[in-house]
Parts: sequence; structure tokens; C-alpha cells
Amino acid sequence: MNALEALEARVTRELASIAHPHQPWLTPRTGPDGQPALDVLIVGAGQSGSATAFGLLRSKVDNILAIDAAPIAGEGPWNTYARMHTLRNPKDYTGPDLDVPSLTCRAWYEARFGEAAWDALDMLPKGLWAEYLLWVRRVTNVPVQNDTRLLRIAPVEGSDLLAAEVESGGQGRMLYARKIVLATGQEGVGRWTIPSTLAGLPADRCVNSSQPFDFDRVRGKAVVVIGAGASAFDNAATALEAGAAEVHLLCRRLEPQVVQPYRWLTFRGFLRHLSDLDDTWRWRFMRHILGLREGFPQPTYDRCAMHANFHLHTGSSAVASRFDRTEDRIELDTTQGPLHADFVISATGIDVDFGARPELHAFAHNIATWGDRYVPPADEQDARLAAFPYLADDYAFSERTPGATPWLRNVHLFAIGSTMSFGASGSSINALTTAIPKLVSGITRGLFRDDVEQHWASLRAYDVPQAIITPRQPG
Repeated sequence: MNALEALEARVTRELASIAHPHQPWLTPRTGPDGQPALDVLIVGAGQSGSATAFGLLRSKVDNILAIDAAPIAGEGPWNTYARMHTLRNPKDYTGPDLDVPSLTCRAWYEARFGEAAWDALDMLPKGLWAEYLLWVRRVTNVPVQNDTRLLRIAPVEGSDLLAAEVESGGQGRMLYARKIVLATGQEGVGRWTIPSTLAGLPADRCVNSSQPFDFDRVRGKAVVVIGAGASAFDNAATALEAGAAEVHLLCRRLEPQVVQPYRWLTFRGFLRHLSDLDDTWRWRFMRHILGLREGFPQPTYDRCAMHANFHLHTGSSAVASRFDRTEDRIELDTTQGPLHADFVISATGIDVDFGARPELHAFAHNIATWGDRYVPPADEQDARLAAFPYLADDYAFSERTPGATPWLRNVHLFAIGSTMSFGASGSSINALTTAIPKLVSGITRGLFRDDVEQHWASLRAYDVPQAIITPRQPG
């Protein structure tokens, strides 16, 4: 038995030793197709979706399924549009393990490469993180169907079930579930953006940083990156390493954001209890944090700065653009003058737009936002943050008009869109160990409450004796 096999045996023993209580407790439901309905359908099988499934399994909610539109190993950003070399968080952050020592990344890494290798490690390579996530998913027996995309969600008439239309292999089918968790990552409540000032540029020359892109195309070419967050620098560095002739990064701020607020908030009090504060404090904290945006670490900057052909333009933004077909190049008008480029990469984040998500489109009009529920002081107003969904304490959507779509209480958002209500949670490694238990508790609370009459009847009918009393015979 090698070290990894020994670790997996240890995982099995540890999970068995903390399995209490292991009694089944959910009342089965049958879908309109006559087949058993799921208790929970999880959309997204990356780090958040898989960890949610693991948390539910530990609570004996085992009639579940996680689906992911990507093929196996393509879940999340790690092997697709994440263009950094390593994770940005310290190696000792835990998350998908849910506080089980044998499931930590450290335990897995040491089993693979040895304790000395872990001690020498600075930050974990992103590809190894993707491998680790798949390992956790496998050893915790999370049920997953890859290559399966959610198309829409609708209530089942006359039932408390939800209907999820999914597509797999070009074929559509319905899945029925009592609850749905949307663990859909960065784009869970909207769409990746390209600034309107870049509208009209050829789609193969102007891309968002989340799109697949063949960086071999930039060899010997000029590239402009719009944005100055960590992903912007990652894309600039990738272009430079691919042999770009020059890379210009446009930063609107006079000074790039180098403070990482997510480092500050990584403590139990904030991660566990921000959502317990009133709206005034939640808004105040998250407005400050999200206003800073996410800073980039030193190695990310150094990847770019080591190249003499990297040019950082602070206090600069694109105000207009056009494509010169004669010269076969992009012409940008910026606040600091003109720039010419062969390619533009927009690393400008996501706009919250429920209607842009196919699975949310049918009920997007009735998802309550922070703007619907809270009016901040005049000096704290922020239209971008007001568009975020205002979630219930179990991560479920709230209704803008109560009673119009009551089934929304069974659709839980565990993605970047939950940030305003819960702080770092659905898309953040640092929050998983505190956010997952809160989410799972909310889901099991709802499942229990919905079955309370059956539980009451079960209790009253319970007559299993623990002992047999034998009458003493006379004499």
C-alpha cells in the first residue's frame, strides 16, 4: 500500500468514526415521471458544489446529485481560464475537507510528494489544486454527472418539487428535486463583461478573460489588457510568456490595488457571522471590501514586470475603439492618448444580470435584490452592489413580490452572487469551512420543516422497545 492508498484508507476510517447520527430521516418524494425525486440537485461540481454535496452526505442527505456542464477535470476555472501559475491563498487554507484532517490538501500533498516537499512549498500550483479537488470528490463518494448543463428551473404544479431541465449529450431530460443549489461560480448571477467602448471590435480580436483563447496567436503581436485586478495581470503575463511583442495594461486607478481585503476577512468571526449582522453593517462591510476589488500578490506582478515589453498605464482607460481593416489592427482612444493593438483582452469582471442566465431567466423579474430591500445613506450608495441578490439566511433567493414565485425558497445560491449577503462564501476557498455548514444547515432545516407533519406522525407511531420485561414467575 503506497502513501496515497494509506491516506484513502484513513479517510474511510475517519468518516466512519464521525458518521453519527447515521439514521435516515428524509421522506421520499416521487416525481411526475413516477421515478424517485432527488432531495437536492447541486448545479456545479467544482470546489463549492462538491463540498456542498459532501456536507449534505455527512448530514444523511444522500439522495442527491451534482451536475456540471464541463467534462471531468474541466470544472471551475483551474484548467480553463485561470491563467495564474499558483493559487493566491496561503497553502494552509483549508476548505473542501470540511475540517476532516485526512481530507486536507496538506494530507493529500504529503501523501503524493512527502512532508519535506510540503514544507518547501510556497503556494500550490493550480493544476495540483484541480487534481486535489477531484480526489476529494472521489474519496467522499460525491455523485456527479459531468457534461450536463442546466437549462431552466420551474415549479412542478401541485407539488413542492422543482423541475430542472438539463441537457447532456445533445439530449434533454427532466430532473426533479426538492431543493436546488446553484454552485455556479463567478458567473452564477450574470455575465462576463466587455466594456461598451470596445463594442464593434471583431470577436476574435477582442475577448473576455474568461473565454478560451489560443495565446499562440499573440506571438510577435501587440496586446492591450483592460483591467488591473489579479486576472488582468495573469492574462498580461500569459501573453508575454507566449511571445507577445508588447503588452499594455490599462488601470483606471491612479495606483493599482495591491491590498487584498480577502486576507483581512479570513477569520472565523467575519466568515461565520457577517450574515448575522443587520443590513446596515453588512452593506458597509461589503461596500468597502468590494470597492477595493481583489488585489494581486507580488508574484503575479513580477510575472509581468520581468518583461521589458510590459507597460503598465495607471489612470488610463479606453474611451473609444475601432478596427482598421486596412492596417489589420485595433485602434484605441484612451484617456492618455491613442494605442494600437492586434488583440484586446478585457478583464473587467461580471455584471449582475439575472436575465442573462438561462436557468434564471423565467423568474429573474421576481428575484429580490439588495436595492429592493435596503436603502443606504447617500454617501454609501452603489448601484453595482444594489443589483446583487438579497438572499435569505439559508442562501435561498427572496421574492421581490411575495407570493408570486414562492418556490424560490427552494433555490439556493452558493456562488459569487451570495457575496453581498454572506461575504466570502460560494466562490472562495477561504470561506468553505464556515460557509458550507451554514448552507447545509439551512437546507436540512427546510427539508425538516417541510416534512414536520410526517416526522410528528412517525414519532407518535414509534413503538420500538429497547428492552423486554419478563414477568417474574410466582414462587
